[in-house]
Amino acid sequence: MSNSKIYLGANNLGSGKIKLGANDVSAIYLGANKEYPPSNPIPLTDLLCFTATTSVNAQSHLYPQHFDLQEVELLDSPFKTAMHTNAELLLRYDADRLMTPFIRQAGLDKAGSKYRGWIAAHPSFSNWGLSDWSLEGHVGGHYLTALAQAYAAVHDENLRAQLKERLDYCVTIMKDCQEAYDSNTQGLYGFIGGQPINQIWTGLYANSLSEFQRYGGWVPFYCQHKVIAGMRDAWVYAGNEDAKECFRKISDWSVNVISKLSYNDMQNVLGWEHGGMNEAIADAYHIFGDKKYLDAAKRYNHAHEVNGMQGSLSSYSRTFLNGQHANTQVPKFIGFQRISELESGNTNLETAAENFWDDVANHRTVCIGGNSVSEHFLAADRCSQYMTNLDGPESCNSNNMLKLSELMFNDTHDAKYVDFYEQTMWNHILSTQDPQTGGYVYFTSLRPQSYRVYSQVNKGMWCCVGTGMENHSKYGEFIYSRDSQTNTLYVNLFVSSKLTNENYSLTQETRFPYEPGSTLTIDKSGTYTIAIRKPSWCSNFGISIND
Repeated sequence: MSNSKIYLGANNLGSGKIKLGANDVSAIYLGANKEYPPSNPIPLTDLLCFTATTSVNAQSHLYPQHFDLQEVELLDSPFKTAMHTNAELLLRYDADRLMTPFIRQAGLDKAGSKYRGWIAAHPSFSNWGLSDWSLEGHVGGHYLTALAQAYAAVHDENLRAQLKERLDYCVTIMKDCQEAYDSNTQGLYGFIGGQPINQIWTGLYANSLSEFQRYGGWVPFYCQHKVIAGMRDAWVYAGNEDAKECFRKISDWSVNVISKLSYNDMQNVLGWEHGGMNEAIADAYHIFGDKKYLDAAKRYNHAHEVNGMQGSLSSYSRTFLNGQHANTQVPKFIGFQRISELESGNTNLETAAENFWDDVANHRTVCIGGNSVSEHFLAADRCSQYMTNLDGPESCNSNNMLKLSELMFNDTHDAKYVDFYEQTMWNHILSTQDPQTGGYVYFTSLRPQSYRVYSQVNKGMWCCVGTGMENHSKYGEFIYSRDSQTNTLYVNLFVSSKLTNENYSLTQETRFPYEPGSTLTIDKSGTYTIAIRKPSWCSNFGISIND
């Protein structure tokens, strides 16, 4: 008999049952969170027999503690329904029109090119309906990520094949657009972008801020972040090798385009919304191992936000975020946390991320798990606006707060991050999809007798349409996680699903929240710790093994 253990801790234990499908278990340990080994073993015999296996190995390219999306199959639940609805909706989007901004900016619609006549045949979508303000290309970047994640998450082979075909088609077009700049020496080598303002990039490369300042309200780095992340995800989630090289080249562009700016000028640039540029370039460092990417990622850190969120959890400023544009800030702190993971010693970044999460999650979040009114953080004495303003919590904010919560949990394994994740996933993210049409919500109003506005396919290219495309393929991303150092499998969320990889095979069956329990069946032998979250809202819990 091996020494397989199940740890039931004050912060790791969930209501329900574990059904172990082998023969013997040696002990269950009851102890506090992160106590390895706990001090009070309760011997059990004749329940489960495990054979030894190798230790847990990282499968994902980016996050070793996460399982790949394809390793977690959603079973019947609202989440599986939402995922399939979304995957089918993605195929209804006009990919040619989403690619038009990139083709236009690369100058490919010309005589002798296979793209001649493209723009007239496939006119670009407008953004926010404004003729004098363009965020073209940002949804095209989101679309790559959404297709890649849906391909990885869906287990219907016919649907997966269609998603992969569409993804590969888009990557091929964007690769052609990138190659159009291969001989450029003015700061556009490696570039892929859709906004009609290429001159801002050549200006920055020439150490001039004039054009960037003129168009800063078009949030150009925000739009570029979506394209960079899309190429990264097309490789990470779907294995497209062309996307990997496109990601490398556009990461090189991200390094070079700011290389001549002084520290002060760079901080001026970062005063405009720039998405998660620091995170994306930090990921390039993690993937390719070249330190130039880590150095550049740190140049994309906005010092004003880092400095403003220093102090202990009891002493940091609770008013610093008041009035700030909410979703401008969340991706910055994701990047701070990401960089602190990849380079030890960045305590200021780690502190800033921890305090920011605490401030937003514990002091600025409403019952659905979302935050902000009209895209801005409210001061405490203005919180009544949640009940009076039509533009309530924004979907993008919740999308990014979930990502930050995952990173914080990976670092600490503190169940509070999963509690927040669960609240927001169930009560906000799931509700942002129209269950009939698959459309996406921008704002979720809390005003009495209010309503939501859902997008229509190929109309309304809002920011939350882009993140909405991504939201509903990621439900399997954080149900389970692992820690190879302690050989621990974490059961984070109570969602019907099946985890299968070379080390684990586990099925979770639950009707939560309609029934207060979940059944876990271990389908493959192994020796490891299982840590099950005890939700903060659960006052009466217990675990039984084989009844």
